Amino acid sequence: MSIKIILIAALLPCAVLLHYIYRKDAIEKEPTNLLVKLLAFGCLSTIPAIVLESVGTTVLSNIFYQSSLLYIFLENFIVVAVSEEICKRFMLKMLSWRHPAFNYVFDGVVYAVFVSLGFAALENVGYILSFGLEVAPIRGLAAIPLHAICGLFMGHWYGLAKYFENIGEYGRSRSSMGLSLLIPVLIHGFYDFCASVNSEMMGYIWLLFVVIVDIIAIRAVKQYSKTDQPL
Repeated sequence: MSIKIILIAALLPCAVLLHYIYRKDAIEKEPTNLLVKLLAFGCLSTIPAIVLESVGTTVLSNIFYQSSLLYIFLENFIVVAVSEEICKRFMLKMLSWRHPAFNYVFDGVVYAVFVSLGFAALENVGYILSFGLEVAPIRGLAAIPLHAICGLFMGHWYGLAKYFENIGEYGRSRSSMGLSLLIPVLIHGFYDFCASVNSEMMGYIWLLFVVIVDIIAIRAVKQYSKTDQPL
């Protein structure tokens, strides 16, 4: 399998979504060097996430049966979703919170989606190398958009956290920062949980969830872009 084909299959969905979000930042475009850093550190966030997931699954497997529903629930919500989303948000905040370009609420969306799709891009290359090109279509239509959607909601609440901090509403800032992690974790965890349960019914629930979340996200990004405000 050609490395060029692998890279195209893995990275094209990420590039399309990055372009879409970049275009939605209508008021003021973000510095290219910052966006490249966010993308690169999104890729790097896979490393601590893998370590956390490895430790978490080891602990869980010593407590619960791996085939139990409780194990699957905890693995997907607590181990995978929390590990990945907290690592992405750590990189996001480290690079952008005090950056002078972060001067609109929607900037948070752009930054978080770039980090999330950096993570998704490297993860996708690994999946295609491990399982072949046959996994590329489903990942391009479901898994990659999932990371972008988690980034969308993370970034929206992250931007609001910055806004509330700037106007001195520190309680609302902390609440928004909490939601910037909680909402992506719930979306990510439920997606993975449905996909991990070996059940035809859960397969239909997973498909319905993907469709509904995609529709909500498309509407949300249009609304967030249209109602953008300075910090």
